[in-house]
Amino acid sequence: MADSLPSPVDPSLSRELISNESEPRLTHTLHELHSSVLSLAASEQYIFSGSQNQDISVWSKKSFKLKHTLCGHTGSVLALEYAADREWLFSSSGDSTVRVWSTTSLKPLYVIDPYLETGAGDLFSLAWSKRLQTLYIGCQNTSLQWLDFKKAQGTGPLSRADSTIKKAHKFFDSYPVYERKAADLLHSNTPGSGTGTPVTGSEVPRLAIPVDNMLESAHYGYIYSLSITEDCDSGVVHLSSGSGDESIKSWTCTPDGPVFDHECECHFGAVLAIVSQGNTVYAACQDGVVKIFDIETKSIVRTIIVQEGVDILSLSKLKTDLYVCLANGKILRYSESFDCTASWEAHDGIVLSSVITASGPGYILLTGGNDDNIKMWEVRLPRTRTRSLNVQNFNDSLKPLTRAASEEETLPEFQDDTLEYALSKFISFPSVSSSPSNREDCRQAAIWLKKCLGQLGANASLLATGDSVSPLVLGTFTGVQSPQASRKPRILFYGHYDVMAAAPENWDSDPFVLTGRNGYFYGRGVTDDKGPVLATAFGAANLLLKRQLGVDVVFLIEGEEETGSHGFADAVKAHKDAIGQIDAILVSNSNWITDSHPCLTYGLRGVVHCDLEITGGFPDLHSGVDGGGIAEPMEDMQVEQIQLLSTLSDRKKRVQIPAFYDSVRPLLPDEEEISQRLSEVTGKDKSWLSARWREPSLTVHSIEGSGANSTVIPGTVKASVSVRIVPDQDLETISHALQTHLTDSFKALESPNRFTVETVKATDWWLGQLDGKWFQALAHAIQEEWGFDPLYIREGGSIPSIPYLEKELGCHALHLPMGQSTDRAHLPNERISLANLKRGKSVIERFLLNVAKSDISLS
Repeated sequence: MADSLPSPVDPSLSRELISNESEPRLTHTLHELHSSVLSLAASEQYIFSGSQNQDISVWSKKSFKLKHTLCGHTGSVLALEYAADREWLFSSSGDSTVRVWSTTSLKPLYVIDPYLETGAGDLFSLAWSKRLQTLYIGCQNTSLQWLDFKKAQGTGPLSRADSTIKKAHKFFDSYPVYERKAADLLHSNTPGSGTGTPVTGSEVPRLAIPVDNMLESAHYGYIYSLSITEDCDSGVVHLSSGSGDESIKSWTCTPDGPVFDHECECHFGAVLAIVSQGNTVYAACQDGVVKIFDIETKSIVRTIIVQEGVDILSLSKLKTDLYVCLANGKILRYSESFDCTASWEAHDGIVLSSVITASGPGYILLTGGNDDNIKMWEVRLPRTRTRSLNVQNFNDSLKPLTRAASEEETLPEFQDDTLEYALSKFISFPSVSSSPSNREDCRQAAIWLKKCLGQLGANASLLATGDSVSPLVLGTFTGVQSPQASRKPRILFYGHYDVMAAAPENWDSDPFVLTGRNGYFYGRGVTDDKGPVLATAFGAANLLLKRQLGVDVVFLIEGEEETGSHGFADAVKAHKDAIGQIDAILVSNSNWITDSHPCLTYGLRGVVHCDLEITGGFPDLHSGVDGGGIAEPMEDMQVEQIQLLSTLSDRKKRVQIPAFYDSVRPLLPDEEEISQRLSEVTGKDKSWLSARWREPSLTVHSIEGSGANSTVIPGTVKASVSVRIVPDQDLETISHALQTHLTDSFKALESPNRFTVETVKATDWWLGQLDGKWFQALAHAIQEEWGFDPLYIREGGSIPSIPYLEKELGCHALHLPMGQSTDRAHLPNERISLANLKRGKSVIERFLLNVAKSDISLS
């Protein structure tokens, strides 16, 4: 393993599907000297651009020449909004006014004064509701104001001379310099130069927003962005607002004003731009991410990491394509699958504004920058997908899926490709928890996983577990309660991101580069446990995206599972409030018993590990000098298997610890049927299965002396012993009995040497409730996906966190293995079947749907 720090891995889950033909063609450039383009709008005939020089330029869409200049504002034109139904253009400015213009006559119609006039500060954002005939205004003083044009009454004409006077404001006119805020850039509140040509008569009616049409402190920061969506079927009008307080707020607009619905924290800086489509809101954040918010479910369903640390100042939407404009001059296009399909250098500076408008039979993306240019890019409608994003309600989502195992593989939607892409990044971290040199790799893997879960729609964070211990990753997908359920269940998924060491020379390919061969993915951790963790996350995310997630899914992923889960229990206790009340625990951390039949794991053995040490009280000695003259520790530990270790078991491998077998649960009729079926499917004898899974055992792992070579009498001899326990053996009782038996056996040797025994690890056994409704729901999901019932299996190994979580959280666990029996977990050439990974994700989705539609959490 490399000792140096790992190379940073791009955390974005968006694949770069960029070709030479994907970049839009630049068709024309409009240039105005010293005129940074802060805002853009377009009608059928004209392009309107607002700048820091206080005027609005009107460009012909046919000739691309400057047609008119709309004068009147005395500050930077910060927002433009085109109302096609009225053929009006709204403009808002740093002069604390909104102006209304006719887009046919190019004459001013009204000047709107916000409540408090200049006390509202800069008017950063506008949104027009056609249904309500109402204009909404986002203000610098954090207020949200609106004007209903069905009720609006003018307060008298406004002369052009009066319109150029702005009252000084003692706070907003001492405005700070640009500090990564889009609307602050090149801001000017100085009086106009008067260079524009007036296009109207001398008087313009003035409209004032009444006090009742203002929500004071609608946000805790400047309101930089607004967007309206109108539901044609229901008639409901939704307003979304984005602010410097790093939040998106959703409002239901009524004739009496907006009513607050919900707030989502973005946590990535100010929300500088918003665009909406249907019930989906796309919010551009200051720190280079786009948050996708679902109005109906009131949740963040996806996060796109565009470029970390680079402001996103404008967004435009064309059907399913999203155009993202950055402060570094770039524009990126994202598809409905959130993949980047185009990226190009658009401006020599900051891209400040954008809008998409029809142009002949096609469309034009207009972008404005601080390089004084408006650029026109020819954009095309995205191709229609054969399997479009399926957004359903709960009632629709609960209809049974019909695909059977015998059908040709039809991989569901775009998420499968993204799952593979994410797995390739996850595997690239050599997160070997047993190696101190890979400690930073483990931490970076945790950071990446946190960002991955966040992009998929979870609220994700890292939980500290102690010094020099890898952190836990906590991520919660919040669902919406199903109409069929009396309460929303909450399921905890446990997994781990650390892996076993992998020597490259023993592999056919690089263990930390995901490699596909003959239907399998190869790489360390693909089956244990990075692949199942991502498959489960993508399953939950897919339901969230389709508004079908009717449960909360809490991910608790640790980084020390392969080395004994150090710090796990203490971290769970410390953050139990954040984890919340849990109804069931889901695990996917083992394999099938065959390569062809899906399984459910319902039992694990426990284990007691002991370290033994015999010390002679002398240093290592030469056997030619001292041999025969001292009591040698090695003789006490093992002489032809008749000394200390030989007291633990007989020749038939039956453990000789007193009362060891007294509490072993007898084989019940139901389990006898399970064993018979397994024997028939696998061809293995029932006694062989029982010895591996349900019977206790003892193992001597190692014996080592302190001597360096064969002629040395070791002064100290150490041994490692473990006992596997099963239901209903008591962990503490067996641990104590093992230590007592070894101590008493050593005393019986009457040796002058000193003996110590220490329990270094103790993990309880686990047995699931096969007849419980949780297991039945999971078995039903497997049957739906694969077309036949799963095999019920147990494992001879141990997972310490499962019995611990059951006791700590007060609920039962379920274990869904995804890998096949030949996946070679912990071994060279570890692999997982591509089909198993994808169908494992589908089983998770079906299980979550089954749980959501019932009152299973109450049983």
